[in-house]
Amino acid sequence: MDRVPAIYLGHGAPPLLDEQEWPRELAEWAKRLPHPKAILVVSAHWESAPVTIGATTPVPLVYDFYGFPERYYRITYPSPGAPELAERVRALLADATPVREDPTRGLDHGAYVPLLFMYPDADVPVLQISMPSEDPQALMELGRRLAPLRDEGVLIMGSGFMTHSFEAIRDVMSGRPVPQGVVEFDRWAAETLARRDIDTLIDYRRKAPAAAYAHRTVDHFVPLFIAAGASLEQDAAATTAIEGFWLANSKRSVEFR
Repeated sequence: MDRVPAIYLGHGAPPLLDEQEWPRELAEWAKRLPHPKAILVVSAHWESAPVTIGATTPVPLVYDFYGFPERYYRITYPSPGAPELAERVRALLADATPVREDPTRGLDHGAYVPLLFMYPDADVPVLQISMPSEDPQALMELGRRLAPLRDEGVLIMGSGFMTHSFEAIRDVMSGRPVPQGVVEFDRWAAETLARRDIDTLIDYRRKAPAAAYAHRTVDHFVPLFIAAGASLEQDAAATTAIEGFWLANSKRSVEFR
């Protein structure tokens, strides 16, 4: 089987169910990818150290959002469990870090919202593991250790949002254009990724324009380093698969081959 890319994507939010453009872009992207045997997700919405392996058998989803219409809390995504993938993750991390398990922890919306459109038949086994740190170097190393999974047909997915500013959302909802800070950070990220300047990417707090505005907290940006680390040894190209803005934030998603 061809090596499966590692990806970083903007996961949106439950209202994507009522959208057309972004779900279509996610579906078309998935069609261009090699069909994975399994999917390993690291989402901005589950931070826990050390690495924790979520449910390996079907359990209820985690509806980790508030104040939305009731229909969003009835979403289902009955993907198969991935116990074999969990065993491989344990083996790959065994000499680097303790690994915990939480067999009751289902997929959060950082996992299932994009997968609803990318793999709507829910026929691909999905495993979610926690993000154990927000440190780029630590996440790069985690991605590097997980990289062999790509040759085994596993899609490694870092799930976040290229910009994640609630201030920007409020500005746009009040009638203003997409804030310049969001645009500048998104442009910087695209250019830095295009030239594979990993050192600059890692130093984003100092080198990215408007970083503090685009990411008041960095949990949605740093899953990028999982995907980057999983492709580092191949010195792979990083190409933008989806771009543009949704609710004032950048939906830029990146494929590492």
